[in-house]
Amino acid sequence: MNFSFYIAKRYLFSKKSHNAINVISAISVCGVALATLALVCTLSVFNGFQDLVATFFTAFDPELKVTAVKGKVFDSRDQKICALQDLPEVEVFSASLEDNVMVQYHDRQVMAVLKGVDDKFDVLTPIDSILFGKGDLLLHDEVADYAIPGLQLISVLGTGIRFLDPLEIYAPKRGVKVNIANPSAAFVTGQLFSSGLAFAVNQEKYDGTYILTSLDFARRLFRYDSEVSAVNLKLKPGSDTELVKRRIQTMLGDSFRVQDRYEQQEDTFRLMEVEKLISYLFLTFILVIACFNVIGSLSMLILDKKEDVATLRSLGANDNQIVRIFFFEGWMISLIGTSVGIVLGLLLCFLQQRYGLISLGNSGSFIIDSYPVSVHASDIVLIFFTVLAIGFLSVWYPVRSLSKRLLSN
Repeated sequence: MNFSFYIAKRYLFSKKSHNAINVISAISVCGVALATLALVCTLSVFNGFQDLVATFFTAFDPELKVTAVKGKVFDSRDQKICALQDLPEVEVFSASLEDNVMVQYHDRQVMAVLKGVDDKFDVLTPIDSILFGKGDLLLHDEVADYAIPGLQLISVLGTGIRFLDPLEIYAPKRGVKVNIANPSAAFVTGQLFSSGLAFAVNQEKYDGTYILTSLDFARRLFRYDSEVSAVNLKLKPGSDTELVKRRIQTMLGDSFRVQDRYEQQEDTFRLMEVEKLISYLFLTFILVIACFNVIGSLSMLILDKKEDVATLRSLGANDNQIVRIFFFEGWMISLIGTSVGIVLGLLLCFLQQRYGLISLGNSGSFIIDSYPVSVHASDIVLIFFTVLAIGFLSVWYPVRSLSKRLLSN
């Protein structure tokens, strides 16, 4: 066993001549452990919220989405687009067309986003999991076209899920200026009847603005023939999403954009990542402060072991070996605190996942009752090396400085 490490271990676990040194050493370990525990739990809670939000979008967003880089729409009959249906990894190929409209119900009006989808949409995404009401997922038949609005939009319009009168949909004619004398001439109008269903993604971006209807109705309203605003793909189970995405991007070239679910909600997830990073930096700063306890503990230990240092030098220990004793002492305090903090943090995360110990309060006001938790191995590795790096840096200069003074006496 390394001489310096052996002596450092004896110093750490043996009783000192001054009991206060043992107490401060224990406090140092606890401080590092608590800061580490806070890092593990906080980052895991952010992961939990991110995973929770991702489950909401999964029921509405496709696995891969192809859009035009320039312009709102593109021709779905383009050879490159049609070739996507023949890819062996593609299970469902579905087109959609969306644009802004004005919706009127009786005397209430609101701006909304009308999204026309084809008959494969219920196979493309698990839309059934976010639907409310009674009825089949029917967007059109021989008689009429039907609407599935978001719950918040229903509340604003005051329609109820099953409304009796149709929704009046207004879309501006492309390339036509509004005539003040006859403004209605600049709009295309259509009617959507109740399907008896509504959806709730629990995100205002969708629930408060989106209306689902048939692709044919959207094309008639916006005066398009074969144009679409997006082609949506569902891959076969076991397919490598990232690999297929890169392959499709190579096939389509720079004129098209291929996005996975996270990229479709880039702003939301980027904001959550920034919040997670800020929390990580803030807690790391608290960890730095906790490491000052380690410096205090080592300073008192160095002063307490003056006689031992003289004895070790007499026995042949050189200055570097003596300095390393106190380095190892500080590193062991950091390592023990880190290990204890990570273990306790993982235990607390497990208990939170299993039993929901810490609730969000106001039961029924949130879609979940307790804080969601998701432990990522990459976060644990990052925390482990962060604490060790800070522990190393926090003891390097003080130990080197104090040891030189001690050895010079």
